[in-house]
Amino acid sequence: MEWFLIFVSVAVVWLASLCKILHSSFYPHQSSFLNNNNNAGSIQKKNVLFVIAHPDDESMFFSPTINHLTSRGHNIHILCMSTGNADGIGDVRKEELYKASVILKVPLQQVTTIDHPDFQDGFGKVWNSSKLSKILEKKILAHAIDMIITFDNYGVSGHCNHRDVHQGVQRFTLDTSEQDIEAWELVSSNIVRKYSGPIDIWLSFWTLKGEMHCLVNEHPLRSYAAMSQHLSQWVWFRKLFVSFSSYTYVNTLRKINK
Repeated sequence: MEWFLIFVSVAVVWLASLCKILHSSFYPHQSSFLNNNNNAGSIQKKNVLFVIAHPDDESMFFSPTINHLTSRGHNIHILCMSTGNADGIGDVRKEELYKASVILKVPLQQVTTIDHPDFQDGFGKVWNSSKLSKILEKKILAHAIDMIITFDNYGVSGHCNHRDVHQGVQRFTLDTSEQDIEAWELVSSNIVRKYSGPIDIWLSFWTLKGEMHCLVNEHPLRSYAAMSQHLSQWVWFRKLFVSFSSYTYVNTLRKINK
């Protein structure tokens, strides 16, 4: 009987949290993140670069932030540091990234995938942070990027490529003289929170401190649809991940200090 009551309680909180998120689709949450108004009262549009490691990172982990920014008219760019060629299907996964980007309303000309021998998908080889920083610098100068968003030092899942991307971005922030470019990292959560689904929106707001922002996904179905474009990766456990992962419903961003 106790287990049944616990299950019912969790189910009620889950549904209430999901309703809160769906409500935000009609009444968007007024976050102060990139919401600085100019003298005319309109939002200043920014060029924001997401730096990821593999095709599907954008849909599995960063879609709440991407949806938040595109719905407010900001220009989104994606720099994917590998084709995800660990299983020899890098060309397929590259095309899947483009298809997912269409769903996420990111223009294809603003999506770049790197296929470099020093940045290959997999374990056992460290991606050179200095080389990654130089690639990042060229991208930023070419597109007048105002802000970078990437993984934190743990990289959500602990994947070495995710962590190396963070190191490369951090290297860039230390090397650059461009003081106006901000860098933000996606905060990794513990395993309980990671699989708490929409319930984590309450914990995310409660744990905010310092230079952090919590962005609720205003279009969770769009995120699911975007991930489904990665057909080569769309196996049963990733379907479960997208359904139950808190990263489908909310992103907590923390500023990377120079």
